[in-house]
Amino acid sequence: MSKPFPDFSLYVITDTGLSRGRPIPLVVEEAVAGGATCVQLREKEASTRELYNLAVKLRKLSQDKGVTFIVNDRVDIALAVKADGVHLGEDDLPLEAARRILPSHMLLGFSPERPEQAVRAQDAGADYLGIGAVYGTGTKPDAGEAIGIESLARVCRTVKIPVVGIGGITAENAREVIRAGAVGVAVVSSVVSAPHIPAAARQIAREVKMGLSENQGGN
Repeated sequence: MSKPFPDFSLYVITDTGLSRGRPIPLVVEEAVAGGATCVQLREKEASTRELYNLAVKLRKLSQDKGVTFIVNDRVDIALAVKADGVHLGEDDLPLEAARRILPSHMLLGFSPERPEQAVRAQDAGADYLGIGAVYGTGTKPDAGEAIGIESLARVCRTVKIPVVGIGGITAENAREVIRAGAVGVAVVSSVVSAPHIPAAARQIAREVKMGLSENQGGN
């Protein structure tokens, strides 16, 4: 890629409904304190104005803390707050159109509905992929059946762009996802629903770091 790729080792996705009544900025701040390296704003039920106001707060927080900030679905919001990037799915703006609109320095992420769509997304301009659900998850009802670790590994071998594993990932299985070739893990409930968010994030971050070290040692 022409742009330097950020640290996506612990990629935390927001969800007000899973945050135990805690404000999203507080959840994000605590996740970052525990080792989150990237935060994605994903609030499906928020109005445009609510989403924008949240994005403004999280953009400032991400800049202050030195972490990457991604907006889910909404190219307009990502542009308005000068986020680091936007993450799209099959039902969102086509990748080719988004790539034309976004400044060259902004990241464009994509979640293919099927692993075989990964190469097409790469060719269409995606900078990275979110692949899953690796394990079963109740967080995203439309995520479909779990693809399993072997399918994740196959995608990682097939594409040249970085892959982040998502779906049902916890501290117990995070290292396995990294061993499959992912550069990081994307998590929702295992961090934002945790009683103690920094501790939950720290535990997953530790497992990811160990997995990445093992991968480097094998090269």
